[in-house]
Amino acid sequence: MSFREINSKYLEPASMWMMIFGIVALCQPWIFFLHRYGATIIIIGLICFLITSHIGPKPFVVEDEVFDVSDHREGKA
Repeated sequence: MSFREINSKYLEPASMWMMIFGIVALCQPWIFFLHRYGATIIIIGLICFLITSHIGPKPFVVEDEVFDVSDHREGKA
């Protein structure tokens, strides 16, 4: 598994979930530690998302295919 595949499968969604967790941590009133560092968690998730979203997936390469007229048969279902 290449780094690009790991990035698109694990790292990018993890950074999105970190931002969501930061919003939840900021809005909840019970645990003061999470409330205090909620904005920091959102910012770290945002920075991670900006970095991981700029690493694109592996380019799709199509091999050159030659269409041969003799391969096409009329009336074939």
